[in-house]
Amino acid sequence: MPNPDFSNVKSGSSSTAPSDSSKASGQTYVVKPGDSLSKIAQHVYGNMNDWRKIYEANRDIIQDPDLIHPGQTLRLP
Repeated sequence: MPNPDFSNVKSGSSSTAPSDSSKASGQTYVVKPGDSLSKIAQHVYGNMNDWRKIYEANRDIIQDPDLIHPGQTLRLP
């Protein structure tokens, strides 16, 4: 049996995630009850000390990094 010919196949990628050029990574996180920026950073980045990255990316919606609210959608850099 001959080997299949894949010479006309082009590489590419696809995603079901929405594209938004205003977001560097395109990822968001919806705050849940009991969340804090450090808990979210631990979950997303594996380091709770990276909370400031999330805060800096969301300064337009977070006035106090100690006060985030369930239902807020945060950009993840």
